[in-house]
Amino acid sequence: MAKPSFDKAYEPHEVERRWYAFWEENGLFAAEEESDRPSFSIVIPPPNVTGVLHMGHALNNTLQDILCRYRRLCGDNVLWMPGTDHAGIATQNVVERNLAERGLTRQALGRERFIEEVWRWRETYGSAIIHQLKRLGASCDWRRERFTMDEGLSRAVRKVFVDLYREGLIYRGDYIINWCPRCHTALADLEVEHEEVDGRLYHIRYPFAGAAGGLTVATTRPETMLGDTAVAVHPEDERFAALPASAVLLPLMDREIPVIRDPYVERGFGTGALKVTPAHDPNDFEIGRRHGLPAVKVIGDDGRMTAEAGRFQGLDRFACRKQVVAELERLGLLVEARPHRHAVGHCYRCRTAIEPNLSRQWFVRTRPLAEPAIAAVREGRTRIIPETWANTYFDWMENIRDWCISRQIWWGHPIPAWTCAACGEVHVAMEAPGRCTRCGGSELAAEEDVLDTWFSSALWPFSTMGWPEDTALLRRFYPTSVLVTGFDILFFWVARMMMMGLHFLKDVPFRDVYVHALVRDEEGQKMSKSRGNVIDPLEVIDRYGTDAFRFTLAAFAAQGRDIKMSEKRVEGYRHFINKIWNAARFALMHLEGVQDLPPASELSLADRWILSRLANAAHETRRALDAYRFNDAAAALYRFVWHEFCDWYLEAAKPALQDPARPQPRAAARAVLGRVLREALVLLHPFIPFVTEEIWHHLPGTSGSISRAAFPEASGFRDPGAEERMGILIEAVTAVRNVRGETGIAPGQALEALVHAGRPEVREVLAAQRELVMRLARLSSLSFLEAPVRPRGAATAVAAGATIYVRLEGVLDFAREAARLEKELGKVEKELAAIERKLVNADFLAKAPAEVVHKVRSQQAELGERREKLRAHLDRIRAYDSAS
Repeated sequence: MAKPSFDKAYEPHEVERRWYAFWEENGLFAAEEESDRPSFSIVIPPPNVTGVLHMGHALNNTLQDILCRYRRLCGDNVLWMPGTDHAGIATQNVVERNLAERGLTRQALGRERFIEEVWRWRETYGSAIIHQLKRLGASCDWRRERFTMDEGLSRAVRKVFVDLYREGLIYRGDYIINWCPRCHTALADLEVEHEEVDGRLYHIRYPFAGAAGGLTVATTRPETMLGDTAVAVHPEDERFAALPASAVLLPLMDREIPVIRDPYVERGFGTGALKVTPAHDPNDFEIGRRHGLPAVKVIGDDGRMTAEAGRFQGLDRFACRKQVVAELERLGLLVEARPHRHAVGHCYRCRTAIEPNLSRQWFVRTRPLAEPAIAAVREGRTRIIPETWANTYFDWMENIRDWCISRQIWWGHPIPAWTCAACGEVHVAMEAPGRCTRCGGSELAAEEDVLDTWFSSALWPFSTMGWPEDTALLRRFYPTSVLVTGFDILFFWVARMMMMGLHFLKDVPFRDVYVHALVRDEEGQKMSKSRGNVIDPLEVIDRYGTDAFRFTLAAFAAQGRDIKMSEKRVEGYRHFINKIWNAARFALMHLEGVQDLPPASELSLADRWILSRLANAAHETRRALDAYRFNDAAAALYRFVWHEFCDWYLEAAKPALQDPARPQPRAAARAVLGRVLREALVLLHPFIPFVTEEIWHHLPGTSGSISRAAFPEASGFRDPGAEERMGILIEAVTAVRNVRGETGIAPGQALEALVHAGRPEVREVLAAQRELVMRLARLSSLSFLEAPVRPRGAATAVAAGATIYVRLEGVLDFAREAARLEKELGKVEKELAAIERKLVNADFLAKAPAEVVHKVRSQQAELGERREKLRAHLDRIRAYDSAS
C-alpha cells in the first residue's frame, strides 16, 4: 500500500483531529480485563463537571498521558480510567445563576424539579471538559467513563456510608463547623481558604458581678460577645490569682457569666483573659465541653443575628459589629480598638467570610481510618514522590480532625438516613425502610442534607471499577499503579482515598503518588484572573499545536519546582516539532526500499555512534520516566534528536546518502537512518503523540499505530569506542565553529586548520575522519603539526586534548574588524550609561511601576553582557593582529 504524500510544512490541527479520531475508532486506548500482559492503571483526578481546561489540568493530564502511552509501548495492559465529579456546591451555584437569569430560584422550583434542572444542565454542558482533554491528547479508556453520581458509584457511596455508620465510624452530633452564609452549607476545614485581612483587635471591659473593677478581653469579632458564656484565664497566670469575684457581667446583655480557669488560654496574647463563645469558635466549643458551659447561638445560618442576640436580632453580622462597638464605646466599656492584621477563613467557592457555627452535622470518625493510612506510607506500600510531601502528609494525618461530611445543599449524594416522626429513631440503610424498627411507625422523613463531594471522590479508585461487586476489572487493576496529582488536593482527596481504600479493600489505592508542582507565569507569579496573567491552554494549543504545548510542560516538570510558563517557551518547542518534521522529510527521501542493518563492521563511525547514542537515549528516557523525572526524559530526547541526530548525524551521513557510486556505505547509512528515525519516534511518542503518529505512517515498513510499537531496548547497539572517537571529532569541529562564530566569519567561508594532537589516538581519529572533519567544519585543508607552534595570524582553540590553529590571515581584515568592534562597543557603553543613570535616580525608582523597573534592570543586564562579549572579541582580534 502506497504511503501518503509528506507535506512540506507541519500543520498540527488537521493532523490532531484526524489521528485522535483514528485512535478512538480503533480502540487503541482500551484496557483488557483478561490479559497475560502486566497491568498498569491510573484513575484520572476527576475534573469538575463545571470545569474548563486550565493549566493545572493540562499539566496533570499531560503527565498521566505520558505515563500511559509509555507503559503501552512497554507492552503493559493499560487502564486510564476517566470520569468527572459532580462538584456539589460549584454545580449548584452555576445552575442557580442560570435560573436567576430566567427569573427563577431553586426554592421556587422545589427540590425535585431543581435536581432535574441540574441533570439537564449536566447533559448539555458537562462534557465540555472531556472534549478539551481529548484535544490535549488524553488516551483514556473513554468507553469506561464514570460520573461520581452515576448509579454504580451511588451504590458504592451508600454502601460505604452504611458500613461506616454500623461500625461506629460515622456519627451525628452538634459541633462547631465552618459555615458559609452565602452557600448555606457546612464546609470541611480543607474547603476554607484563609486570607490575611486588615481588621481591628477590640479590648472590651467586662465588669465584675458584685465587685469593683473587671476583666478586659480582646477579640476581633465583638458581635460574638453576645453569645459569651464565660471568661477564661490561665490557671497559672498570677495576674488573676486573687480575683474579687467569680463572675462578670456580660456587657450589652446584662447577664452573669462565670470566670473559669483553663490551660488553653495564651497568657501572652491580648490581655490574658479570653471571652468564651462555645457556639461560634471551635476552641471555645472545646473549652465549653470541658467546663459544661451552655452554647448560645447568636448568629444564624443566614449570617444574621438570632433572637438570642436580644435587641440586635435581625442585623447582618457585620452591621451588628458596628452597632456593638458603638454601644460599648457609649457605655465606656471599649478600652481600645487597635489595627490588627489576621487570617480570616473564606468559602473556597464563593469567597464569603465563613462563620464558625454550632450545627448538627454528620461526621466521619477519622482517627481509626487514618492510622492504617499513615502506616501504609511509612512502610513503603505507597510512595509519595517527591518524598518531601510525605512529611506534609504525616503532619496532617497525625493531627487529623473528624471529617464533617454533610452539606446543606440539594445537588449531591443523599445521605441514606431516615428519621421516624413518631419516636425520632434514625435509620441508616441502603434503601428506604418501610417502617420504624423501634416503634413500627410508617412516617419516616428522609435526611435532607447531602454528602460532601469529597466523600464520593474518596472511593474513586475502586468504585469506578465496579465495587462493591467483585469485578474482573477490580481484580486486574486495583491497586492502581500511580496517582498523579497536585499538592493542593493531597488532603482533600489523596489522604481520604488512602483511608477508604485500606478500610474497604484492605489494600492501598495506589502504589505511587506523584505530586507535581504549580504552573505559574513567566515571572513565577501564581496565575489569577485578578492579576491578568492567566494563560489559556486551549489558546496556546490553537496557536502552537498540542505537541509543542505538551513537550513544554514535560520539559519544565522538574520534581519540586514550579513551572514558569510563557508562550515564548511553547514557541521554542514548536521549533523542535518542526525540526523533527523536517528531519523526517529529509530522511524519507532516502528510505524507499531500505534494508535491515548490516553487520557493525560495515558501518561508518557516525553510523555506529548514532546507534549507540540511540540506545543511550532509550536508557535515559526509560530510567527517567520510571522515576517520574519527566523533565529529564524530555531533555534526553531533545538533546538526542536535535543535537545528536539532526545537527551531527544527518550532516555526517549526507555524503554517503547522496553518493550512489558507493552502494555499500549508502545502504548502511540508509538502514541506520531508518532505524534511528523509527525508534526516535517511538521514544518521543508519549510526549508528542500526534506528530509522531503522522510521521510513522509515512515510514516504509510500518503498519498500524505507533502506540502499538515496542519501546526501544536500552541495551541495544552499544559502542563506547565509537562514542569516544566521535566525541573527539565533535569537539574538534565545534572548536573551529566557535572560532568562526567569535570572529564573525561567514559560514560558507572555507578555512585552513592545523592540529597539534597531544595524544596519538586524537591524531589517529582526526586523520582517519579527515574528510568528515573538513566537511563539517567547512575547511579547505586540515594538516597536522609535530609541535604546538602557532602560525602567523591564527586563532587558537583547544579541544579533545588537541591544539587547533585556524588561519585568519587573508580571511579577516584585523584593523577593520577592530574598528567596527570599537564603534559598536562605544554605542553599547553609551546606552548602558543612560540606563545606569536612570537606575540611580531615586525619583524614577520610587514612581515607576515595578514591572517597568524590572524591565530596565533586565536591559542593564543584557547590555552589560553584550559589552563584555564585545570587549573579549576585541581583545582576541587585537591579539591575532599582533601575531601577524
